[in-house]
Amino acid sequence: MGALPQLSESRSSFQPSKDHGPVIEEIQGLIKVCKDGHVERLPAVVDVPCTWAPEPDVASKDVAVGHGGLWARLYVPRVQTQKLPLLVYFHGGGFCVGSAAWRCYHEFLARVASQAACVVLSVNYRLAPEHRLPAAYEDGLAAVRWVRQQASHRAADEPGWWLAHCDFARVFLGGDSAGAAIAYNVAAQLGSFGVPDCLRGMVLIQPFFGGVARTSSEKNLVQSSRSALSLTTSDCYWRLALPPGADRDHPWCNPLAKGSPKLEDLRLPPALVCISELDILRDRNMEFCKAMRSAGKSVEQATYAGVGHAFQVLHNYHMSHARTTEMLTHIRAFIYS
Repeated sequence: MGALPQLSESRSSFQPSKDHGPVIEEIQGLIKVCKDGHVERLPAVVDVPCTWAPEPDVASKDVAVGHGGLWARLYVPRVQTQKLPLLVYFHGGGFCVGSAAWRCYHEFLARVASQAACVVLSVNYRLAPEHRLPAAYEDGLAAVRWVRQQASHRAADEPGWWLAHCDFARVFLGGDSAGAAIAYNVAAQLGSFGVPDCLRGMVLIQPFFGGVARTSSEKNLVQSSRSALSLTTSDCYWRLALPPGADRDHPWCNPLAKGSPKLEDLRLPPALVCISELDILRDRNMEFCKAMRSAGKSVEQATYAGVGHAFQVLHNYHMSHARTTEMLTHIRAFIYS
């Protein structure tokens, strides 16, 4: 699919929105927030049903995750010779937009299931600003707990048809952008009780972390109109997602800030961190990898040349398809290492 609409303007022009007062925050083509708290999300990406099959060898189904309205979309390869690892995945969108039903994620995760040979559970978590952080992190943790409950039941019929295809001794957390931040924070929370034996790793694609101090790529990488993430857009997402009054050195935004838990004290599984050369988050992602290694954590780092943020779902760069194929190869190798 094509790129999202231009996202460069994040402060609104304060035009009134019907009966809800002036627009106080806006990311063009994606979201408007009015003074009275009303939120309008624009249909930038079409939703598709789980029955739509971009990969003929992958079956997909939507499932309820617990009883609180949380749901997820499953992707299960049809042809298997053995039980497959499970990747619990969280979509991107700055914590404010996006859906497990978005066509771009449906296409990408069907490819992940097919080419990385794994079952994928794509979680549709609550969005900010109606549900500010830590709501998304809480939903991520709830999804993992639900998976563990399902693994203990192993129902063979509906709705547990997919359980027989999973090797629950090989569970991975993953996501892109804000979804990668969710995967990391969920892993850190699980690690506070000791890393579960079943949790084998994290797949962190362009993790959306922030900080008050700007990195060189945030200051100097000029983003074109096809970019999915400019600096002003990033700042807007954080204003909408963090608790009111919090800055970008809050632990839920900046895992390397002074007030965040020390990486040395966290029990984390091995990580694959996927970084885009033209992404404003490039340097921040690289600093994260360096800090993880310094803390004694296992980190594999893959950098993709000539592409920017979210290229693997938006295909908004000339090299997107080739680099996505590289990424899928890296994900499979990491899962099966």
